Amino acid sequence: MYAKFHSIGAYVPSKVLSNADLEKMVDTSDEWILKRTGISQRRIAKRDEYTSDMATEASKLAIERAGLESSDIDLIICATVTPDYFNMPATACIISDKLGIKNVQAFDISAACSGFVYALSIARAFIESGMKKHVLIIGAEKFSSIVDYTDRSTCILFGDGAGSAVISATEDKEEAFIDVHASADGSYSDFLVTPAPGCVNPVSQQVIEEGLNFVQMKGNETFKLAVKTLTKDVKNILLKNGIKAEDIPHFIPHQANYRIIKAVGDSLKMKEEQVVLTVGKYGNTSAASIPMAINDIYESGRLKKGELMLLDTFGGGLTWASALMPFAGESR
Repeated sequence: MYAKFHSIGAYVPSKVLSNADLEKMVDTSDEWILKRTGISQRRIAKRDEYTSDMATEASKLAIERAGLESSDIDLIICATVTPDYFNMPATACIISDKLGIKNVQAFDISAACSGFVYALSIARAFIESGMKKHVLIIGAEKFSSIVDYTDRSTCILFGDGAGSAVISATEDKEEAFIDVHASADGSYSDFLVTPAPGCVNPVSQQVIEEGLNFVQMKGNETFKLAVKTLTKDVKNILLKNGIKAEDIPHFIPHQANYRIIKAVGDSLKMKEEQVVLTVGKYGNTSAASIPMAINDIYESGRLKKGELMLLDTFGGGLTWASALMPFAGESR
């Protein structure tokens, strides 16, 4: 029994936060943001629109596109660092209830921007072991809830959204996952961190006053390590599986920063049409980034059944992951 990438779905909030809007909030400019990041806008969820709400909408779409009913799903995994609650119940449990799915295993994972590909590796293991048949995996973030909109170094980067995929069992090896790599190095944990709430910094007035509940990032250090790690990981997975970079129709990197994506793509000598780019219109949506990008090329008709996808991501932890698989869903 093999695991296949059966379907994709995504959801983005309606509110757009443009660079022009940010110019009115912090000392920055559209020109500076575009030059540094390639981001022109990002989506922001409503006050009463939660991570589970966005994830539920994306999941409904993924389940429908897989030709399944909610009752066919036998495992739900939600990758997020912005759960509805810190830290229980799991957002996956809330999603299962909103989808009307009862008595099914559901849990969250926290691997920041690498979360979706980490979830892929878990789903694959469950399916290839014979334990599950249809796994719903989700990357969903309401990053606006942990961003300090007076901090120009972080508020320009992040947006909200959700992406979901159904990973299903198949006996057809042509549809199967080729490989998934996932790794971490906790010695760089301070590069990207939300200091509170947690047992290190429990909720207190001091935590609020110091803004420890907001995401903090060492931007330059993260940038350099991201380029190095992403490039090495992609080269390793391609070499291991005897696949050349030029044979990848869809390279789908984590959408964090255009300069990182370009540096990795150039290092791999990939053509512009091979590299999927959505960072300009969505910003960095963390765990939702890759499934939202896959959904973009699916809905535009660029992603066809059987075409190879190479996923590559890097996030807080520090974590990183890559995956190779054909798209096994029906073409748009």
